Amino acid sequence: MTAIETKNIDEKVEKPKRLISLDALRGFDMFWIVSGEGIFHGLATGIMNEHALKRNPTDWTISTNDSLSFFEKFFIGISNQLHHSPWNGFTFYDLIFPLFIFISGVSMPYSYQKYFAEREKNRHSSLKIYFPLIKRTLILIILGFAVNGLLKFNGYENTRFASVLGRIALATFFAAIIYLNCSIRRMIVWFVAILTGYYLLMTFVPVPHFGPGVFTQEGNLSAYFDRLFLPGKLHRTIYDPEGLLSTIPAICSAMLGIFTGAFIKSTRFNFTPNQKVAALAGSGLLSIGLGLLWSFLFPINKTMWTSSFVLFAGGWSIILFALFYYIIDICSYSRWSTPFIWFGTNSILIYVCAHGLFNFESSSAFLFGGLIKLIPTLWHEAALWTGVLLIQLFLLKFFYDKKWFLKI
Repeated sequence: MTAIETKNIDEKVEKPKRLISLDALRGFDMFWIVSGEGIFHGLATGIMNEHALKRNPTDWTISTNDSLSFFEKFFIGISNQLHHSPWNGFTFYDLIFPLFIFISGVSMPYSYQKYFAEREKNRHSSLKIYFPLIKRTLILIILGFAVNGLLKFNGYENTRFASVLGRIALATFFAAIIYLNCSIRRMIVWFVAILTGYYLLMTFVPVPHFGPGVFTQEGNLSAYFDRLFLPGKLHRTIYDPEGLLSTIPAICSAMLGIFTGAFIKSTRFNFTPNQKVAALAGSGLLSIGLGLLWSFLFPINKTMWTSSFVLFAGGWSIILFALFYYIIDICSYSRWSTPFIWFGTNSILIYVCAHGLFNFESSSAFLFGGLIKLIPTLWHEAALWTGVLLIQLFLLKFFYDKKWFLKI
């Protein structure tokens, strides 16, 4: 074999197998915030009006009674889970954001496989890996500004700079930095240190006029930190759910994903795929249990992104991923997930479009308005959002078939 042939073989790095389940889970996650919630809120509102039910003004949930059918209770139950907890507590809607960050973490061991292979042979270039990482982070932050209406030029004091995309960018950036420079053991040390350090900060650093360890909306350290240092407008006047200090523990949400992806990809322990799923399910339950235990000292709270919230939401994220991985990648039952894959492979694009760039509701009314008028008024909202879903599916399938993906 010639030296040139040997060199060519050495330079070949096995292309990582794409986890179809990860695209599907990402799409499942995105579906709820771009059209799914509108459909189920519309159905629940129709049922509420038909049966003269009451909506709780504090947590926005709709009460049920024995006169409702199974499906009516089912639809209301889903709708009730598609609201954030008013403060402490947890709903399915509270899971959507940390799940997306977790999914970003799962993909990293696959995305950086070539980098690690080249580093073992001393052929890697730091610039080659860090420049795209920094570029992606900055683009997501800028897109977050745009979604918040930066280009409306409403003035500094009326512009919100914190954003969902900004938190995704920063959390995954620092998680990637840790992953690219640390062994798994050192990563675990970082993980524990971040969650413990955040707990100690929030518990023992006093807030003027409130003191230490106050976890109310105005009295917690994270809110106070944002009032001092977060530029522009706060989303909730006295705090911002995507603020500065609370972004630090979100790094650990991404790190949980990295641990999961590295475990699935690893061949070190000779686990079968079924054994890996069982191990993930057990890890998820353990994480949920630890989060519940910690919540006695540090409440499960999405807005503060408490350490207990990271573990609790992370546990559910691991279990959901294990379920999707088992059904789609192991059992090869994937056809049902095709619409979710369309959403998942263009998740940032559909998020940006649905949150300001494109008015799907107006398009739905324009295309399906005549049909919507034919059904009872009670169900117009659900029908309108069903039209939104159909438009989104049509566009995303078109992009998928053309292989047009917004990659950042």
